[in-house]
Amino acid sequence: MSRTIGLLAAFIAAQVTLAGAAEIKVFSTTGVKSVLEELIPKFEMSSGHKLDVTWSTAALLAKRVESGEQADAVILIKNNVETLLKGGKIVPGTDTLFGQSIFAVGVRAGAPKPDISTPDAFKQSLLAAKGVSYSNPASGGASGVYIAKQIERMGITGQLKDKTKFPPPGGFSGTLLVSGDADIAIQSKPELLSVPGVAIVGPLPGDMAFTVVYAGGVQVGATQADAAKAFVNYLKSPEAQAVFKANGYDPA
Repeated sequence: MSRTIGLLAAFIAAQVTLAGAAEIKVFSTTGVKSVLEELIPKFEMSSGHKLDVTWSTAALLAKRVESGEQADAVILIKNNVETLLKGGKIVPGTDTLFGQSIFAVGVRAGAPKPDISTPDAFKQSLLAAKGVSYSNPASGGASGVYIAKQIERMGITGQLKDKTKFPPPGGFSGTLLVSGDADIAIQSKPELLSVPGVAIVGPLPGDMAFTVVYAGGVQVGATQADAAKAFVNYLKSPEAQAVFKANGYDPA
């Protein structure tokens, strides 16, 4: 009898969990894709919710939200979230900073590491490289836009034009190191580390150093606002923060 009551209680609890489960539509930057792909199953298991994630650059996703597309949660870059918040697209009080990463230089594992100790040394290493990979600035990705500006600042845009290689939109520049299309890649440190066979040389030198801060929020009009808020808050949890740290991110 007690076993029957126990099974019935478990069944009722399961039905309550299912009744409260939601499918959360998420727009997320690929800047945190490797970590979220590890965290999403953990969140789904503990919450009972399911996530439907659209991956792209933060800039392109922010534009989609501004143009009227609807998600429940957005995982973007701090500046994007702040702009959407001011524009009435993010629910006030749900915006959360959860991690940050430096821009870094990478090479294929086992390859000689170029000198990037100073801005001038980095410039000479770029000029000596057979191929240089970074995100296409035309896609609006933070690293691509920033690196293009730094290359222009160094006065070598024309000299690098023919040997600059861009990954697909939302892709990782480190893949072009592994394929042999480039021997220097520049992107956020975690994005470089997410590609097997890539080694980090170090951060961008001197006043070129740059840090990306990641943020999330609940979009105004979300059909699953409570579940979306729970997911955004989860990214600040000790469990999630440990995974971010293990993948090269720093606390925000």
